[in-house]
Amino acid sequence: MNIKIDSELTFTRLQSINPVEIIEHMSDPRLEEHMPLLTFKWDTEAVTQFIAVKEAHWQRDGLGHWAILEIGSYVGWGGFQLEGDEWDFGLVLKPSSFGLGGRITKKALEFAKADERIAFVTFLLPTSRTRTAALTKLGATFVGEVKYGGATFRKFRLIIS
Repeated sequence: MNIKIDSELTFTRLQSINPVEIIEHMSDPRLEEHMPLLTFKWDTEAVTQFIAVKEAHWQRDGLGHWAILEIGSYVGWGGFQLEGDEWDFGLVLKPSSFGLGGRITKKALEFAKADERIAFVTFLLPTSRTRTAALTKLGATFVGEVKYGGATFRKFRLIIS
C-alpha cells in the first residue's frame, strides 16, 4: 500500500523497506539525543520485531506507522499509533532529512483529518526537545509531562476535527 502524498513524498508500509536501511537509520548516534527509549542495538532481529509490532497496530487499528519516501528513497518512519483512546503521532527521520519534518507532519495531519475516528492527535516530545514553536504554530497545546516506557515526555494535543 503506497499513498502518494505529493509529487515527492510517499507513505508506504515499513515491511517494504530493506531492513538494512532501517538498521542504519536507527543506529545513527544523532538519534539517541532525542530518543530516550532508544536503549538497544538495532540489528536484523530488532527490525523484524519493530516491523511486526507496527504491522500489528495496522491489523488492530487500521492505521499505524509508515515508512516515508522522498522521491522513492527512504527518509524515515512515522505515523499514528493508538495509545488507549488517543492517536499519538510520531516521526523519526534520518538526520539528513530533518528538514522535511514540518512538511511530512502537515501531510500526515491532513490524512488524520480525513479519518472520522480522529478528533485530536497527541505528540510526545522528550524533554531534550526544547523547541516547540512548530507545534504551537500548528495549534497544539501543552498538556503536561507523562511517563512512557520509563522516560519522561512533554505531551501536546492538537484538535483536528
